Amino acid sequence: TEERLSLSDPEWSDIHVVTGALKLFLRELPEPLVPYGLFDPLIEAIKLPDPQEQVQRVAELVQSLPPHNYATLRFLVAHLCRVMEQADINRMTRQNLGIVFGPTLLRPEREPSSLAAGMAQQNQAVELLLAHFDCIF
Repeated sequence: TEERLSLSDPEWSDIHVVTGALKLFLRELPEPLVPYGLFDPLIEAIKLPDPQEQVQRVAELVQSLPPHNYATLRFLVAHLCRVMEQADINRMTRQNLGIVFGPTLLRPEREPSSLAAGMAQQNQAVELLLAHFDCIF
């Protein structure tokens, strides 16, 4: 049976509930939105010393995503760009959005030995997607 939800119900009025539900959905996918096979190449792209080269390589990797992953990631990052435009009100800066969504959108297949270092790179990847949305998508 299909459960019907109404976003006008009071339980959905708290944006944290909606965001939490979205993050839970994305975390529960059998594979992250950025597939495991693209995790290492994406992290390597983030580490490139030339910022233009970073953007170009990340754009190539994003363009290589399966069509559904690409469309979903593009839609989500476009939405997060709109959220970021309201950072003076909601405090969701590019860095904060990277922290919140980095580990949800891309993660390694196996947990790395240094969890903190990996998370910083995941955050940076999301920050790059947000900073260069037009060039990447």
